[in-house]
Amino acid sequence: MIVAPSVLSLDYSRMNEQMDEVNRSKAEWLHFDVMDGHFVPNLTFGPDLLKGFCKVSDLFMDVHLMVTDPSFFADVFMDAGADQITFHYEAMKDEESIHALAKHIHECGKKAGLSIKPKTDLAVLEPFLNEFDLFLIMSVEPGFGGQPFIEESLDRIANLKKRLVEENSNALIQVDGGINATTGKRCTEAGVDVLVAGSYIFKNNIEEAVDSLF
Repeated sequence: MIVAPSVLSLDYSRMNEQMDEVNRSKAEWLHFDVMDGHFVPNLTFGPDLLKGFCKVSDLFMDVHLMVTDPSFFADVFMDAGADQITFHYEAMKDEESIHALAKHIHECGKKAGLSIKPKTDLAVLEPFLNEFDLFLIMSVEPGFGGQPFIEESLDRIANLKKRLVEENSNALIQVDGGINATTGKRCTEAGVDVLVAGSYIFKNNIEEAVDSLF
């Protein structure tokens, strides 16, 4: 299991203190939700903030683009230090553009992820099962932290896991939204490899919260 604390919920008045705690924890990744105010109704991080986190942590930098122009922002955040770029199926105009962006990300030496919103049919991922390093199942509507977990996500995770096994794909399954010790355990049982948690980690004892997700 990989735990990826989401810095969307970090207390920026205690950034150094909280990042020290994250670095001491068993978390392996740091998750960045990049929102442009268009694809989702919120505005978050720019590349300079990612550069700052790269200076204070050696964790794997996992960037989730919730933007209307993933092709542009992929380069911006790869240049800023992202190790993985995950973009949304819904933000792309067609399958060809998805294939092209995944190829470009890989050519830049980074890992590529593809995400879908809760109401998007899981079947849209079929053409890409052997092309991505990770698939992100959103278990809340993207755009805001602190939302409750959508129960139907568990079936989506289990069904995706089944298809990846059938296709002999090594892609990881990530889930993001409403994750705590209880929902995290259920997601793990359904087949998740990477748990993204924000509020649950940063509003509690960070090391203990991370431990509880294993």
